Amino acid sequence: MFGLDVIALVLVAFAVILVLTGVKMVPQGYHYTVERFGKFTRVLQPGLTVIIPFVDNIGRKQNMMEQVLDIIPQEVISSDNAQVTTDAVCFFQVQDPVRASYEVNNLPLAMQNLVMTNIRAVLGSMELDEMLSNRDSINAQLLIKVDEATDPWGVKVTRIEIRDISPPKDLVDAMARQMKAEREKRASILEAEGEREAAIKVAEGQKQSEILKAEGQLEAAKREAEARERLAEAEANATRVVSAAISEGDSRAINYFVAQKYVEALQTVGSAENSKVVMMPLEASNVIGSVAGIAELFKHQEQNK
Repeated sequence: MFGLDVIALVLVAFAVILVLTGVKMVPQGYHYTVERFGKFTRVLQPGLTVIIPFVDNIGRKQNMMEQVLDIIPQEVISSDNAQVTTDAVCFFQVQDPVRASYEVNNLPLAMQNLVMTNIRAVLGSMELDEMLSNRDSINAQLLIKVDEATDPWGVKVTRIEIRDISPPKDLVDAMARQMKAEREKRASILEAEGEREAAIKVAEGQKQSEILKAEGQLEAAKREAEARERLAEAEANATRVVSAAISEGDSRAINYFVAQKYVEALQTVGSAENSKVVMMPLEASNVIGSVAGIAELFKHQEQNK
């Protein structure tokens, strides 16, 4: 009986070992390669699967999710002999677990060296100012070069970002002085342009003011000439009417004419500066009387004719 129990225990242990070695669980986001006697045979997808115990074994465990690779800082010399320190991050994803497992050894280390080499090549072909101002262009060039180089490994490089480009301290100080001088120069130019534009605006304003003033004077002269012309026409018409009336023997016309001239003469005498005291018949009855006397004289002359 003791011998049978031992055999049963051995069989149970053997069965447990078979289950543990033959049943494999692949987590989501990973692919496992299966090797039979050291040779690749197939790829295990995520989930529970079975392999032949003692014949098949798990070869490589590939992470199929997008991964981030830190690129350590390194010194780069630009085309104008400026030394800078730069680092980066690389985002990649394994798309073919077989090639990523058997086409390259130590994939992260290989990719890190590949990215560092291309950073030195791309940045070394640029001048310092171009290097500092074209970060997007640098990232795009690196992505194209590294993605093309990693394609045989079954890896897709999705993004490369240069995190920092640090020139030496003395170069940073020189750049700061240069930037300060350029900004002061720009400020001086802008100030001079502002003064010039202000002077132009003032001159244009004065010119426009003089033009408007001259146009106003011209318009006033035209209006005044027009008024004098119309006044002269009115006087001429009045003179013609009075002359016609006189020729027809109407005494009221000559009364009006004489009275009008009389009033004008009084206004001229009264407006003289040296005439402080003027003795004249200001009552209207006197004026009418004078005019009536003249009219009666005019009638008498007409009767004698």
